[in-house]
Amino acid sequence: MSLHRSLVIHAKLSRSRSVLTRAERIDILKRDGKFTEGKTSVYGLPKVRMRAGA
Repeated sequence: MSLHRSLVIHAKLSRSRSVLTRAERIDILKRDGKFTEGKTSVYGLPKVRMRAGA
């Protein structure tokens, strides 16, 4: 049985995603120095723009 063409993933991550997981956002904020373990809450994180090619 074959998959319907709407279910086939042609280019899984060929373009940048508009939504990041919490872990990805925390990694970016740590790299930028805007997140410190224990002092910053993981809830209500600031928005992080996903740069193309990053």
